[in-house]
Amino acid sequence: MADDSDTAADFDAFLDTVRETAQTELSRLGSSKSLYAETGGDIDTEPVLEATADAEYAAWQTFSAWADDESHDGAREAFEATAAEEEGHFETVRDELGDDEYEPDAIPALHDHLRGIDETVERVGALAGRILASKRSKEQVVGYFVGDADPQTAAVFREFGDDLDAQLERTGEVFAAVCQSEADQERAMDAATGAIEAAYAEYVENMEAMGANPKPVC
Repeated sequence: MADDSDTAADFDAFLDTVRETAQTELSRLGSSKSLYAETGGDIDTEPVLEATADAEYAAWQTFSAWADDESHDGAREAFEATAAEEEGHFETVRDELGDDEYEPDAIPALHDHLRGIDETVERVGALAGRILASKRSKEQVVGYFVGDADPQTAAVFREFGDDLDAQLERTGEVFAAVCQSEADQERAMDAATGAIEAAYAEYVENMEAMGANPKPVC
């Protein structure tokens, strides 16, 4: 039986491979253009907060639904904890918006993709991919509020990033429990990169719809 250090090393190696495989996609999702794409070119405080609220709400709903029909105890508990964190994030962003009635009506492509996944191994992999993509986008939101001379709001989103770190650790624990064979790990890998590709495809689509180049300008 592998000890905790072996388990952590396996998951770290898994994440390294995901990052390497999806290097281009993650890089562009973490570029300054990502907020431009998410807000339809309107990079201002309200559109940034609304786009963030939409993403947090979608995550809450996705992981709640996963938890409701998950048979693996450890995975279900991880999805429940993640859903609760995302619900808290949504409520926090709605408070920042100052609109208690704000209800998102659009599902980001990433979450539309995630909701079509129904196997535990693939869900664990896809969750890891979603977290890696979300960490990049959260960094841009933090950067926006730093640049807007609003350190208090920037600090709120830094805390969201801390929660994503906790989610990644939790995902690693479930990964160790359900991805024990090479075939399982390959399925998880495909799911992780597939989640990132879904987010990236929407980024490209949004940029091209505005007549903008999705590639960063060097």
